[in-house]
Amino acid sequence: MHPRLLKTFLAVAETRSVTRAAEAVHLAQSSVSDQIQSLEAELGATLFTRSRAGLQLTPAGLALKPVAEDLLRLDGEARAAVQAAAGQARGQLTIGALETIASARLAPWMPGFQASHPDIAVRLKVAGSGALLRLLEAGEIDAAFCFDTQRGAGQAHQLLRRTIAAEPLVLVAAPGQVGGGDDLAALATRRFVATEPGCIYRHMFDTAFAEAGLPAPSLLSEVGSMGAIVRLVAAGAGLALVPRLAVGDALLRGEVVELPWPGRLPEAPLAVIWRRRRVQPPALAKLLLALRDPLTLALRPTRPGSSVESADAAKLLLANES
Repeated sequence: MHPRLLKTFLAVAETRSVTRAAEAVHLAQSSVSDQIQSLEAELGATLFTRSRAGLQLTPAGLALKPVAEDLLRLDGEARAAVQAAAGQARGQLTIGALETIASARLAPWMPGFQASHPDIAVRLKVAGSGALLRLLEAGEIDAAFCFDTQRGAGQAHQLLRRTIAAEPLVLVAAPGQVGGGDDLAALATRRFVATEPGCIYRHMFDTAFAEAGLPAPSLLSEVGSMGAIVRLVAAGAGLALVPRLAVGDALLRGEVVELPWPGRLPEAPLAVIWRRRRVQPPALAKLLLALRDPLTLALRPTRPGSSVESADAAKLLLANES
């Protein structure tokens, strides 16, 4: 079974659609159909059936899926082992990130990494936290940058983590609005705008009040876009508790203002997460080595207008592999 056929099979299994699978593996729909037929002919079994919900795995397809995932992982490890033995660091590196991390942290950092490693072609995929972990487990990306709450503790045997920054949350409002003073309970009575349940930002918002023994504030709306949240707050719709990196530009432009937070300001660990392997691909090893550098200042969270000190950055670059 050629790895190419297995990758296409898994794409169809994940998307339940030849059309979406073709987009995922960058093939024509006819090529996806041909590859599935070739794999079925090789195995002597039908792998998919059609239903109203799309393509469904047959019992044979369900049996093949975990084996295909293992074979593709072994294929990647074999290539990595050969590259490492040959002393090759070249290749392709695919990293995934939340949209705000990609734009505010990775965008200013990646050109320097690529200049130092011209033989490594870097691709960047933007997705939500759940999708990033799924892509990582499937081998579609080599590393993921996201806020790590350890909610995927059950995947600890497969994934390794390193915290690279502690990103503060900030309470923002429209210019001219007042905060909740020194009382978190009073602040909890205000109306907020937040992301939807299941989003990492929403988890951080709920946790900030839950840890103080308070119910989460009432929400004016739940929004899937951080940009839309900033615009709603700027229009006076409510307050928002969000990572500073998500609103840094809006704070600088004066569209929103930061209000004092009663007590210790919550922080979110910004982490790089990757799959445990027998041999790490040399390109990924270069990335992880670069992230250990205390001069990786572009990943350091900063307050608008503040200076950046190497010693402070070094304190944030922790090696928390688990």
